[in-house]
Amino acid sequence: MSDYIISQISPSDTRANKQINELLLAEGIRRDANLDYTCGMYDDEMNIIATGSCFGNTLRCMAVSSAHQGEGLMNQIVTHLISVQFERGNTHLFLYTKCNSAKFFGDLGFYEIARIDGQIVFMENRKTGFSAYLERLKKESEQSEVTKRFATDNTPILSEVSSDAQKNLRIAALVMNANPFTLGHQYLVEKAASENDILHLFIVSEDQSLVPFSVRKQLVLEGTAHLNNIIYHESGPYIISNATFPSYFQKDENAVIESHAMLDLTVFTQIAKVLGITRRYVGEEPTSLVTGIYNRIMSEKLPEQGIECIVVPRKTCEDTPISASNVRLALQNGDYDTISKLVPQTTLDYFKSPEAIPVIERIRQQENVIHY
Repeated sequence: MSDYIISQISPSDTRANKQINELLLAEGIRRDANLDYTCGMYDDEMNIIATGSCFGNTLRCMAVSSAHQGEGLMNQIVTHLISVQFERGNTHLFLYTKCNSAKFFGDLGFYEIARIDGQIVFMENRKTGFSAYLERLKKESEQSEVTKRFATDNTPILSEVSSDAQKNLRIAALVMNANPFTLGHQYLVEKAASENDILHLFIVSEDQSLVPFSVRKQLVLEGTAHLNNIIYHESGPYIISNATFPSYFQKDENAVIESHAMLDLTVFTQIAKVLGITRRYVGEEPTSLVTGIYNRIMSEKLPEQGIECIVVPRKTCEDTPISASNVRLALQNGDYDTISKLVPQTTLDYFKSPEAIPVIERIRQQENVIHY
């Protein structure tokens, strides 16, 4: 065990951050834009020889200088980061690593959730974490009044309905952040609900958006209350948002998006099997690089797993696709005439209420509310 010192690195520490950037680059890692804690391990000459970071409940950007590999330094970095996370109250932890490092982290108590061969492995520190999540989704489905309509006295839950009967059911899924919920989101949900017997609607629950999750969920529920075949789910930590997916293993932005999409589909395929989902709906967004690549990969890969991918053209307002970004921009400018054209009445009512004042103020303080 080394006697090297591990210390938190301040964003204002120019020298240390320069050394960390150089160390990461030397190990083939780009520094992630989303970090809320970074540490460095110093040698006797106060040079950084190992580093690691956190963001939310994830560990990321971990590296050891090639001159010091084999000394057990990564073990010490991970132990330090876990201690920091526990002090924050985060006990359910996640990390992303290269495939050839997965065994090392497995020896430190992390378990594989999904992997993209040759690219990335998604891991957590709970052996039954993902399986418990799948079981929760299954229970939510079985206990839903929507599901019970398709059951009988002899088969009270959907999983016990005969396979032939299940095959006749059209079961679809939608994943949305809804930051905030717009007429475009509502149109997409209405279309998916009208074309299927059961719609599983996953609301991204990570609180990395300008509109808090509790509000986003409230607006989705209110804006879809007129539909009677939706089963709602919080996404939990397994359906990964753009904000928290790591970019540090990929050579460029396109590679990041592709890896994110592939990892998401690997996880989603397991969710689909548990819930009997055979269709996934996504909204088209012609101006978005991220969505374009994501939709292309889903359209190619989901059918290989027996899941149809349905890309729905965006609802427009005055020949312009409705987007949450435009709603946030209008909120920033106090333009309620525009907002009223882009959101359901339930969303408009919320943003005109006193309850919305802190959220609107948060949006107004942002330099950029348009996300590509």
